[in-house]
Amino acid sequence: MNMGFPEGFLWGGAIAANQVEGGAREGGKGFSVADMARYKPDVDVKNYQAHNAISLDEIERAIQDGDDAYPKRRGVDFYHRYKEDIALFAEMGFKTLRLSIAWSRMFPRGEEELPNEEAVAYYLDVFKELKKYGIEPVVTLSHYEMPLDLALKYNGWTSRKMIDYFLNFVFACYSNFGEYVKYWLNFNEIDSIIRHPFTSGGIVPQLCEPGTLRQACYQGAHHQFVASAYAKMLMEKLLPDAKMGCMLTKLTTYPRTCHPEDVALTQQVNLENLFYTDVMVRGEYPKLMRKRFEQEGIRIEMREEDEEVLKDGTVDFVSFSYYMSRTESASPDADRVPGNTVTGVKNPFLPSSDWGWQIDPVGLRISLVELYDRYQVPLFVVENGMGAMDVVEADGSIHDPYRIAYFKDHFLEMEKAIDLGVEVMGYTSWAPIDLISASTNQMSKRYGFIYVDQDDEGRGTLERRRKDSFYWYKDVIASNGKSSHEENGD
Repeated sequence: MNMGFPEGFLWGGAIAANQVEGGAREGGKGFSVADMARYKPDVDVKNYQAHNAISLDEIERAIQDGDDAYPKRRGVDFYHRYKEDIALFAEMGFKTLRLSIAWSRMFPRGEEELPNEEAVAYYLDVFKELKKYGIEPVVTLSHYEMPLDLALKYNGWTSRKMIDYFLNFVFACYSNFGEYVKYWLNFNEIDSIIRHPFTSGGIVPQLCEPGTLRQACYQGAHHQFVASAYAKMLMEKLLPDAKMGCMLTKLTTYPRTCHPEDVALTQQVNLENLFYTDVMVRGEYPKLMRKRFEQEGIRIEMREEDEEVLKDGTVDFVSFSYYMSRTESASPDADRVPGNTVTGVKNPFLPSSDWGWQIDPVGLRISLVELYDRYQVPLFVVENGMGAMDVVEADGSIHDPYRIAYFKDHFLEMEKAIDLGVEVMGYTSWAPIDLISASTNQMSKRYGFIYVDQDDEGRGTLERRRKDSFYWYKDVIASNGKSSHEENGD
């Protein structure tokens, strides 16, 4: 029996401050790690993983350079155009908008005692605008935006000092914005610290002792776990009606073949991916990961109270990003393809996006069932979408049937998971408006229902235009998902 999406389902979209706001030198904002990300037009971006300034020389050059080569410093001017953009989201009927508060805008250096008043005023205006349209904000506290000074002075989250600085930021967010925000997320794609330590953890490999980077990343993850737990406990005191969620890159992985070695390797890969949610939902390190750390010589420095803190500060729900699935193989010569923050072995049964990410709607259903069966807490799909090349026609229209097809197929699979009994709170597409790509720092890798007139070099009017998918998603929300059943996507 097809029950459909539940009443009150939170349909919307997701953005991040470092990819949309711009205004990197306005309103008292300090540099973040994202402001160091440079666009290189001479690189084959379709097979190009995230380029971030990871050497001290690159960071120093980025600090001294002008802003032109650093796309995240300009974003798509949401800093000035948020009223226009929120009005467009409201026109689509958004029930919710996931957004982040830039830590480096609130605390430019990270060590200030009090928040930047201009930043507080700005975000208050954003939340009031959302409230005007009845759009529920879902706020990510840390979305690849930690202050650069903290990365350089302390090597980011390798230092336990980050917990105090982060909690000072969290306290400022709760105190100033708590009346507007019910749903909070701790760290965006927290698992990515092991793959992209500078972006996710402010960790500069050059500042680590030789051969200790992996140790530093897991130590940084531990400090983030503890910080998340303290943030949850602080929420219970200041905002007792609010909810805290964690956020995972759901890297659903299949064995490339039924060869037992492929299956065994895939099992280990999936255990690593779910390690982060295990800690934040269950409040303890899983035994298999403790054994893996022991075998790899990784020693997590913990304080005596940490285990109790993790138990007392577990999250209320699990949110995750899902773009694609991947396969894994024990064969060393298996053909590998790019994906979200990671590569995987090519799956011959799946098509790929313009950037080589494998498109797997059924994988979303599998992910939802797996996570709900494991944790028995509400789930929230907070990132899902497809980067593609869009063409503006002579009359200004943008026809994107490929995007509509992608979302329609994923919505149908999400609905199947709900019919199986999975509790899904809501869905926010990545992203409702074109923005700067997190991985390739491009504009031409477009995700939005709303087109932004800007190219990879930053040229354009920044005019917003509605794509065909804008109207389609509007109908989906209005019908609470029923329009996604239509074959023609109109």
